[in-house]
Amino acid sequence: MAKQRNRRPTRRRDKKGGPGSGRRKPCPYCKDKIDRVDYKDIGTLRRFVSERGKIRSRRITGACRRHQRQIAQAVKRARELALLNYVSEDRIERDDRGRGRDRDRDR
Repeated sequence: MAKQRNRRPTRRRDKKGGPGSGRRKPCPYCKDKIDRVDYKDIGTLRRFVSERGKIRSRRITGACRRHQRQIAQAVKRARELALLNYVSEDRIERDDRGRGRDRDRDR
């Protein structure tokens, strides 16, 4: 007699917040009902900047379109006023092929 295959697969795909769920994170500014992003709030702005100094995208941060534009403008203003760094403090040297090498590690 053949096996019946009317059982559901063991892996569940209907979980909320998984990598392929299609569900977006709520905007941290909309959630707290903050109207404007403040460029002087360095602690909050650091969450939206990567270790290398790049502004993180909406997909990663979960910010809405309006607040993401304000975040980008606030980060740029904070950099101009030397409140935030343009790049990280760790300096990486490049060899002839363009590969990065940590200067402190090679000593």
